[in-house]
Amino acid sequence: MQQSPRLTLLCLIALTWSTVQSIFADNIDRNYPNDPPTESAKAGNWPAPIKVSGNRLTNANGEEVWLQGVAIPGLEIVPAGHGVVHSAIVAIEEWKANVVRLAIKDEFWYGLGKGQSDGGLAYRATIDAAVNAVANRGAYIVLDNHRFRAVKAEHLPFWQELATLYKNHPAVLFDIINEPHGISWEVWRNGGFVADESAAINEAGFLNETTLQANRGFESPGMQKLVDAIRQTGAKNVIIAGGLQWAYDLSGILEGYALDDPEGHGIMYSTHVYNWKTGWQKAFLDAAEHYPIFVGEVGADIKKMHFIPSDDQEDPYTWVPDMLGIIQKHRLNWTGWSFHTWATPVMLSNWQYEPTPFWGAFAKRALAGEQFKNKGLR
Repeated sequence: MQQSPRLTLLCLIALTWSTVQSIFADNIDRNYPNDPPTESAKAGNWPAPIKVSGNRLTNANGEEVWLQGVAIPGLEIVPAGHGVVHSAIVAIEEWKANVVRLAIKDEFWYGLGKGQSDGGLAYRATIDAAVNAVANRGAYIVLDNHRFRAVKAEHLPFWQELATLYKNHPAVLFDIINEPHGISWEVWRNGGFVADESAAINEAGFLNETTLQANRGFESPGMQKLVDAIRQTGAKNVIIAGGLQWAYDLSGILEGYALDDPEGHGIMYSTHVYNWKTGWQKAFLDAAEHYPIFVGEVGADIKKMHFIPSDDQEDPYTWVPDMLGIIQKHRLNWTGWSFHTWATPVMLSNWQYEPTPFWGAFAKRALAGEQFKNKGLR
């Protein structure tokens, strides 16, 4: 059976990520630093609580809080992570970030990953150590459940547990699902059936209609129910909701699909922007006029992604300064992907935290206060 170009691309992406995860876990650069001993919480050093106010984040005095920092992978790949606590400290103390986005995984939280035998105890302790390390330095931490496609039923109790643990912690924001894609805005917000994209032919479907449906996808509760589940715990922490097209497109937010949050400190919408993404105005700049935007992943690598047409991937040396210029012009909150040496696009040349010249160096200069000028939208 001939596959559509879209299905072929999705399969390539899935295959690529599966292969990459295997390489990450087993073969590449094990020189990442060890995490320091867990430090106790020092609430007197924590940052001020924040909330959504118009299209900005503000503190209790009404002053704008502009989040600028890095995204740290590792804990979504292997339960031990890759020295994420140490990396968070370096990002704040040496790179001058005031926020880190920490990729985590609900499966590992419950101790269901390869090699976990403690029910997730050590994994949860690492996340808590990262929260303390960041908060004690007066910065903010975004906990990102690094899942894809659509909200699943099992994400509700996971987020309720996480929200109960970090209820109203002033440093903690909740990024509830990494990259939604392949669904309608109606399903994104209100839930519905999400078809399985992994197989062109469902070989189990001949048994009966129930099996056919069960093996062709799942029923998503939607983003709004996940927001409601978090608020039911009493947690008012700012919630981050990624848009469609792998968390790039936020156009539906202005077309009736914005989330309701009467019980919390508000919703910030997330976009992920890489150097092959075009249509910035409609994708996220229109929404930025009305809501705070979090560019949760952004970056470009000199090495091109083989599953994206080569000509579509702009040179980082022209794209990165322009992207940083747009971020600064509109004061978009952002975390650069990735504060890592091999989770591309990489900001680090090595585990001595030297920046890559094509991405990390620009980002480090921006975090230090250097201003960039955008020369044109994409």
